This record gives sequence, C-alpha cells and structure tokens, in this order.
Amino acid sequence: MRAALVQLTSSDDPTANLVVTRAMVAEATAGGATLICTPEVTNCVSQDRVRQRTVLRHQDDDPTLAALREDAVRLGVWIAIGSLAIRTEDSDGRFANRSFLIGPDGEIAAQYDKIHMFDVTVSETESYRESAGYRPGKRAVLARTPEAVLGLTVCYDMRFPHLYRALAQAGADVLLVPSAFSPVTGAAHWETLLRARAIETGCFVLAAAQTGTHPAQSGKPRQTWGHSLAVAPWGEVLADAGTAPGVTIVDLDLALVAQSRTRVPSLTHDRPFESP
Repeated sequence: MRAALVQLTSSDDPTANLVVTRAMVAEATAGGATLICTPEVTNCVSQDRVRQRTVLRHQDDDPTLAALREDAVRLGVWIAIGSLAIRTEDSDGRFANRSFLIGPDGEIAAQYDKIHMFDVTVSETESYRESAGYRPGKRAVLARTPEAVLGLTVCYDMRFPHLYRALAQAGADVLLVPSAFSPVTGAAHWETLLRARAIETGCFVLAAAQTGTHPAQSGKPRQTWGHSLAVAPWGEVLADAGTAPGVTIVDLDLALVAQSRTRVPSLTHDRPFESP
C-alpha cells in the first residue's frame, strides 16, 4: 500500500488553502499514492472565532470537501481529509472538527468528529480552549478500504491510548492521526506518542501535520510543529517530513501488522481488574 502525507501551512483563507491542497493531492497521486492523507483543519487554521464564523461553511456547502471529492474521482484515489472545520446547527454556535474519508467514487466512506478537545495550558504564553469553539464527537470510527482498515482519530486524541486499542481490537490495521500540533508539545511528545500508539496496537500510524507559522488575516497567527510521521507496527519511523510543506510518500507492508501482533499478542491479553 502506498500512502502520502500532505504537510500544509494552512492560513485562515479556505479558498487559498484549497489551491495548495489540490496541487499536493495531484502530486501525491503522480507519485503513485493510493491513499492520500491531509492534516487537521486542512481548510482553515484560525484562532479568531469571528473570522471562523465568516469563512467556514456547513458540510453540504463546504468547497474544500466538494473539491476533494471531485479530485478523488478524477484521480482514482482514496483521500483521507485529516479534518475540516465545519459549521454545525448547534445552538451554541460551536463548530465540528471533522475527518472525512473519500473513496475513488467521490462518496464519503466515513466521517469522524474529534472526540478529545485540546483544552490545555502549554506555558504562560500559550494556551488553548478548543472546546470553546468546537464541540466534541462521541463515536469512534473505522473505515474499510480494499487495502486496509483505517482507524480515524485527530491530533489530541493520541494522548488517549484506550481509543486506539479499541480501534485496533475492532479491526484497524492503519491508524490516522492528522494533527496541528503545538511546537512546544511537539518537540517533547509528538514522535514518542505516535510510536507508542503504533507499538501498543501493532498498527501502522500515519500522521499528516500542519507546519510553520500560519498566515492570518485576523487574530493571532498560530504556529505548528510539522514533522508528519509514518510509523511501522514495531515502532520504527518510516518517514519524517521535517518542517517544510510538501508531500511525503511511504510504502506500507500490511503483512507487518499480523507479524507484530503475533510476536507480541497484547491485544488479546486484556484482563479485568479492580479500580484503585
């Protein structure tokens, strides 16, 4: 299976971002990728709620989703849109941070709303309250393609290993972790967490990331870590995209999933225990 990690520096202008994203999807296809993964909030990176309310759309009207569905058909590939910031009908006005898997027929094969909200204080000068603008999802999601069973997750989810264990035990052999990771936590935890999720589950991990300083027409520009990663089931890093925007292509030998789980069959060794 040949997969591509699309690393972006998305701005708060979805129209401009779409031009870059489509060009990278075409480049990935030209490189032979059959599964193309984009990062979290592919369509819009913004910390300004007023700006978001101005430029974001509902799912049925979102131009990024519509265009990438067209591209999936035209190019004959699967596109895992890491996530889009999507308007909802929620009375409190919060958005959804929603992943989409698009098939070569252009249909939405699966969609997943990010469950765990990034409500953290990284330092005295860097804090996030994702739940103020986005409402959390409630359901774990698997998606089946002819080549692999994918477990859909987003960014901060990676700190909750029980989600990944549940996905692997339900049949996932590739875990998607699209992200827009903080540079501070990225330097400390990014690679370690992703390798741990791969080792614990015996899955491949594909983590397409946002990178760099994100242009903003309003509000404070955000910075992200980059380093899109592909990790093998035994924990080896197969590819690290560094910090420049671009396309990274990696070949996955899915036989390694069964091999690693045979060597260490921990997914079958759960035992009940009493809480402390």
